[in-house]
Amino acid sequence: MRRKIKQMAKRLLDHVGIVTADISTAVRFWRDGLEMGVKMEERNDEEAVDIVFIDAGGDRTIELIAPTTEDSGIAKYLNKKGQGQHHVCIEVDDIEAVMARLTAQGFELINEAPRRRHDGTLYAFTHPKSTGGVMVELYQKPE
Repeated sequence: MRRKIKQMAKRLLDHVGIVTADISTAVRFWRDGLEMGVKMEERNDEEAVDIVFIDAGGDRTIELIAPTTEDSGIAKYLNKKGQGQHHVCIEVDDIEAVMARLTAQGFELINEAPRRRHDGTLYAFTHPKSTGGVMVELYQKPE
């Protein structure tokens, strides 16, 4: 018996975030060891992190994240959980609608409202305790 599948909105894997204590060693592994190019480097003073995006092919990236202060959220995460995968990022068309739907369905969000990056991108995170242990970043790029 065939079951009709409901058409879902298109969702794209944008990037995978990895927390590291030593961003230069992490960059050397991805760039030099695996010969993957660096797409962008930035310092986010608001979040107190250095970020390097590694080209993973197409529009996909690997985001390397290192704390710049010992009391930042990422530093606390690193001290508690150690280095490794931090989040999976999914690009969405309407972040507020997705956040409302997830909340209505009982999924916990870390952010009550989307945050805005310097380039206008909106982002928010799900809490891993309600999503099977995986933190998911919702990402809405500016039009």
